[in-house]
Amino acid sequence: MFCTFVAVSAIILNRFTLKYELDLDFVLVAITSSLKDYTLAFKINRQISHDFARMEDLSVPNASSGHSFFSRYFYQLPESETDLFLLANKGTEGYLIPEMKNVDYFILVRNFIDQEDLDHMLGGINRIPEVVVAAEVDPGKLKSKENLIF
Repeated sequence: MFCTFVAVSAIILNRFTLKYELDLDFVLVAITSSLKDYTLAFKINRQISHDFARMEDLSVPNASSGHSFFSRYFYQLPESETDLFLLANKGTEGYLIPEMKNVDYFILVRNFIDQEDLDHMLGGINRIPEVVVAAEVDPGKLKSKENLIF
C-alpha cells in the first residue's frame, strides 16, 4: 500500500503546465474601405510613396473547409528591415479576424517602426478619399490573433 501511495504522490508532484504565448511583435493597422485590394494598394503606393506588390495569398486553416485564402501585398521600407503586409480581412471562406468584420484590410508592420513614421503612414492612408478610417489596433486584444502569425 505504501508503494502505491508514493507513486501517486510522485505523479501529482510532477505535473507541469505549459503556457503558450504568441509573439505579437508587430504593429497592426485596421483599414475600412470599399476599394478592391489591388486598387487600395495602388492608392497607398501613390499617396505615401510605398511600393506594395502582390504576393502569394495567405493561407489560414479553418474548421469548415480546410483553408481560407486572403490576398496579401508586401513592401519593405528602404534602408531598414521593416516589413509591411497589406492583408484582406475577407477571404475565400470567411474573415481573417472574425471579431472585426467591419474592417476590410489590415496592414501588419513587422520589426521596428517609429511613431513618427507610423503617424505619417496613418495620415496618408486616411487622406485617401475612399478610405473611411485607418487606425492602429492592439493585436493582443484580438481573439484570432494567431491568424496574423505567418
